[in-house]
Amino acid sequence: MTKAELVDQITRKVDGLTRTQVDVLVGTVFTSIKDALTVGDKVEIRGFGSFRLRDRAAREGRNPKTGEIVKVPAKKVPFFKAGKELKELVDS
Repeated sequence: MTKAELVDQITRKVDGLTRTQVDVLVGTVFTSIKDALTVGDKVEIRGFGSFRLRDRAAREGRNPKTGEIVKVPAKKVPFFKAGKELKELVDS
């Protein structure tokens, strides 16, 4: 599902909100999640899941084209962990 499809679905389900209002709302939610992760905070949505950062250690990688060994620096990557309710819905 794309962001536009999500906006369309919410617009159909919620009376009284225009597509533009829903688009701003969805954009604000995504921006809030990104902003929280940017400063290192965890975002938890009960029944859905949580977003957090994970540390990746520095390592040696290989350039697939040349076979040359390259150093890959340590970094932080976003990680999503599905909540219990979501896991149960998907598994059923």
